[in-house]
Amino acid sequence: MRIALFSTCIGDTLFPDVQKATALVLSRLGHEVVLPEEQTCCGQMHINTGYQKETLGMIRSYADAFADPSIDYVVAASGSCVAAVRDRHESIADRFGTSADVDGAQKTAGKTYDLTEFLVDIEGVTNVGAFFPHRVTYHSACHGLRFLKLEDRPYKLLQEVEGIDLAPLANSEECCGFGGTFALKNAEVSQAMVSDKTRHIKDTQAEYVTAGDSSCLMNIGGALHRQRSGIRALHMAEILASTKEHPWQPNSAAYSKETML
Repeated sequence: MRIALFSTCIGDTLFPDVQKATALVLSRLGHEVVLPEEQTCCGQMHINTGYQKETLGMIRSYADAFADPSIDYVVAASGSCVAAVRDRHESIADRFGTSADVDGAQKTAGKTYDLTEFLVDIEGVTNVGAFFPHRVTYHSACHGLRFLKLEDRPYKLLQEVEGIDLAPLANSEECCGFGGTFALKNAEVSQAMVSDKTRHIKDTQAEYVTAGDSSCLMNIGGALHRQRSGIRALHMAEILASTKEHPWQPNSAAYSKETML
């Protein structure tokens, strides 16, 4: 299949390694992975903050980038961005846009998937040949859990990773406190929430905490770093991209040793 990688603005700007790892996992499964250069922000932050009408231009840009019928699926390693596309693009286009906007939103929303649900539901695999011999705990990011209903899909993928020691996380379904602009507008509440999250993470004695959303991991990882915990936040895509032949290491990621796109 021909799959377009939706890198997301935060992924493209701050976490490019996650996007490369996502492309690597998909290409290893035999797919043609393309990166439409005209893609930009999906508008999630604006939507969540209440600026829905202002998001219309981004919705149009998303459709322009991904509605191409030669693209079978659009995959992103970001449950929150995928949730914005699938849950809000069409309704906002219908309220503020034209019939053409609605049509474009429908075409793209229907084929946009989070990496984990694409692997489990569309590709039909849980074992992607990953190797990661470390103790890991998993945080259930809000949008993937509540909007996309990912349920145990991420866990199924992690359980098949060779060498992994998967530690259960207490209250894993509770929000980490980020929520985009929520963390800015409600800083004290956000700080209390991430403090609870990091306390539970440290209780697992894990070396790494993983999730399907870089924004959550940025928040959690920052708090863990400030606490000098020694626990590193690492996106699921990077764990799934790690193999015995090309293992993930802090200073030498697996994907740098293989041809990507």
